[in-house]
Amino acid sequence: MAHKPLSARQKKVIWKEVKTTVMIVLAALILAFNVKSLVRARDLFPGGITGVTVLIQGICEKYWSFVPPYTLVNLTLNAIPVYIGFRYIGKRFTFYSVLLIVLSSILTDAMPSIPITYDILLISIFGGMLSGVATSICLSAEATSGGLDFVSIFLSEKYGIDAWNYILMVNAVILLVAGYMFGWAQALYSIIFQFTSIQVIHASYKRYHKNTLLIITDKPSEVAFIIDACTKHSSTTFSGIGTYESKTRNMVYSVVASDEVKRVVREIHRTDSNAFIN
Repeated sequence: MAHKPLSARQKKVIWKEVKTTVMIVLAALILAFNVKSLVRARDLFPGGITGVTVLIQGICEKYWSFVPPYTLVNLTLNAIPVYIGFRYIGKRFTFYSVLLIVLSSILTDAMPSIPITYDILLISIFGGMLSGVATSICLSAEATSGGLDFVSIFLSEKYGIDAWNYILMVNAVILLVAGYMFGWAQALYSIIFQFTSIQVIHASYKRYHKNTLLIITDKPSEVAFIIDACTKHSSTTFSGIGTYESKTRNMVYSVVASDEVKRVVREIHRTDSNAFIN
């Protein structure tokens, strides 16, 4: 029996899932490499659950002379954040996040340690950059590297709060423990690592950055409907006089996320090709 050819929509869905999986694998490789070849080269402590995992491994090695598997500790610590993901963020998002957490954990245990440099400042800066790049890839793939990222995304989704700087403060508290137990130099350099990571995320991932749209259009109702359909954001319509032709014009005002702008503009121009959008 001949199989029915896939529709354009089905092909688009399949391509999206393949693309997401590739991005997750790439992010997992970067995270594992970062931990094995940079972080552990000078015993730094990354942010979030990864940092806590490294801290627990360090404590076990220092006081009990054994190092528990990274996978075991990391997956255990991520149990509650993963529940938050399933409960409040979304099953698809959490599924790919769990895939990343499991894959990066296994790779961290399996990957050989090949230190690139032992310069602690270089490791702090470039290790932080790699961490930020990996996290940005995860977020672009609609997933996260787990741990405190789940909490941050939850706050952003539910309350519109840009929580990255708050997460930095939480990480700083965690590092006080690491500094007390393993030395303040490593803890302070780890703060540089985390700060660099967050700045890379801010620069490369724009979803929670906002843009204001001012739209001059003869079809304000249709434009308002498009904004609501594309972004779930409301809008306000003003009436004014266009000075060029001295005619009444309508301006639709709305604030949307940066990653939604292109789609909104495209859909508006399909409905009103003469719309002026600032």
